[in-house]
Amino acid sequence: MKSETIFRSFKIAALSATALVSASVSSQSVPDPDETAQGDVSVTIYNSNLALIQDVRQLDIRQGRSRVEFPDVSASIRPQTLSFYAPGTTIIEQNFDYDLLTPTKLMEKAIGQTVTLLRTNPATGFETRERAKVLSTAGGVVIQIGDRIEVLRDDGLPVRVIFDRVPPNLRARPTLSVNVDSSRAGSRPVSLRYLSSGLGWSSDYVALYNEEGGTIDMQGWVTLTNNTGTTFHRANTLLVAGNPNGGGARGFGSSRGSVRPGTESADRERLGDFYLYPITERTTIANAQTKQVSFLDVQGVPARKIYERQVGWLANDSDPVNVTSAIAFSSSRDQGLGDALPAGTVRFYQRDSQGTPQFIGENRIGHTPMGSELTLATGDAFDITVQAEVEKREVITSDEWERTSRFRVIEDGEIVREYTGERPKKYYRTVMRYTLTNAKDEAIEVDLTQSGLNRYWWAYDYRVVSEDIPGEQVNFDRRKWIVPVPAEGERVIRVTFDTRY
Repeated sequence: MKSETIFRSFKIAALSATALVSASVSSQSVPDPDETAQGDVSVTIYNSNLALIQDVRQLDIRQGRSRVEFPDVSASIRPQTLSFYAPGTTIIEQNFDYDLLTPTKLMEKAIGQTVTLLRTNPATGFETRERAKVLSTAGGVVIQIGDRIEVLRDDGLPVRVIFDRVPPNLRARPTLSVNVDSSRAGSRPVSLRYLSSGLGWSSDYVALYNEEGGTIDMQGWVTLTNNTGTTFHRANTLLVAGNPNGGGARGFGSSRGSVRPGTESADRERLGDFYLYPITERTTIANAQTKQVSFLDVQGVPARKIYERQVGWLANDSDPVNVTSAIAFSSSRDQGLGDALPAGTVRFYQRDSQGTPQFIGENRIGHTPMGSELTLATGDAFDITVQAEVEKREVITSDEWERTSRFRVIEDGEIVREYTGERPKKYYRTVMRYTLTNAKDEAIEVDLTQSGLNRYWWAYDYRVVSEDIPGEQVNFDRRKWIVPVPAEGERVIRVTFDTRY
């Protein structure tokens, strides 16, 4: 008696939104999901949905011309990137068969063919079989039984479709076939190397912040994702932090916070300008799977909390604005994490009074060299605010007039007309008032930054006439003050600017 492989109750999505059938194939059994034709597999995964697959298999090749098949390659292979090598063998032609065996594909390929319908009466359990010819699958499955035409519907009645055979151009697994010409017969190692999309990795960091001790404990996790349609068994896995051309997506920067790039070289292997993060042991990367592997575990890294607010030029807050709470730390070799950090998300936790770690915020970083200084925002401080206001703004006129435009019209080498435009040069004196409040029971410091000072090319000559506390010029556009605010108190500071705008 012939065995039947049964696909039970599947939706034929591409054929009909309502046709619910199950199908049987009388000549082929379901493949074992743990069975593989792969050999010694190495996978190099980049951040940008790109991977290099290298697969060495031991195959028996006939002398002369023959066809060699390689099941279990990536369904997202880029065939044009294939590199094939076998001793004494040259490649003539390659084909990638990615039309995979599915119930929907079976029905599509059966158009014009005859199949068996097996219907079961739900009341009696009695089964009836009829031979039917598949006429169409466009918008629904249309069949011909004798002289009548039917449409398979999802009417709740159990129906199975039994196929006589698997169409020759459908594959149970993604398969690469290669026509080769071999100078000798015999078994030999065959190497495949190709690029594939569908494999990617990202980094996630878990940081436990100890505010009293001024430290963080940080763990780094690699998250692997496989959407290639193929499982890679016991693969030697290497991760590359970087974005080679052709990879697509780029590394992302931090969304809130700042990173001052470091200048230290990490103690990791590099490939060109990229850092390598090998997975210590061979691992199976299953299709449609997300896998996490640890790559960083450091305790007691010095860290500190920072409160900060950046104010735009001529900001006039109608209400106080909560400052941003951030945690600052280093990735340096000494007094830091001591490693280069691939792009990812840093999630911060802090223990409550019961000693239970609680989530306090997250931020994203780009590829960060070792030795960098990171200040990552975790959220807005509940008890600390800054209200920026324009307290006074007036025009200061100059006694001089500046000639701002002059041009001449020359015809046949002679000046025939000359124009000169004049306008007064105006200056503005602006007094900014910043009111800082602190409802905490301890004194704090707020990093207050005034931005927007670098306006236009003609306005470079701006001056800080007076300031209640000394500031630091961060760059041409920003000036920063570190403002102490007493516990359960308020602090007001004023800064006077002379500008052309």
